Amino acid sequence: MADPDFTQFKPVPKGHSFEEFREGQVFDHHWGRTINAGDNSLFTTATLAHCPLYFNVEYARAHGHPDVVVNPMLVACTVVGISVEDLSEAGGPFLGINNLEFHRPVYPGDTLSARSTVVATRESASRGNFGIVTWRTEARNQRDELVISYERTNLVAKRRGAPL
Repeated sequence: MADPDFTQFKPVPKGHSFEEFREGQVFDHHWGRTINAGDNSLFTTATLAHCPLYFNVEYARAHGHPDVVVNPMLVACTVVGISVEDLSEAGGPFLGINNLEFHRPVYPGDTLSARSTVVATRESASRGNFGIVTWRTEARNQRDELVISYERTNLVAKRRGAPL
């Protein structure tokens, strides 16, 4: 087999520039994610989260849960990941998450879907090539129950050639 001719593969731009975001704009993120027991065990072990709710089903049941509880930080990371393609894939530094709330437990087998709304946009005072965008994201399980919400802020690159 011959080596591929990489000039035949055209790059496809991803994400959005700062100018494409407007307050009130809603993104229904098209990829949902089912979190399975293996995801939870691996994440919990790798992050040294020693809370038995996340890995001991009998302990979780003794505390009123039907199964182990998915590590909430895995839920947060998963939902941020679901939103990246629409919100921040074009690049720009992550500035933080605020008002993070876990509304109900997630269990192995739950499928999460997310929606984000632009809550604020402004020019960056210190970086002329960027603006600052804040989104409010909510994720729901397959029963349409709210499981997590937060606000995330990123620097977002302006279009090439945009005034500094």
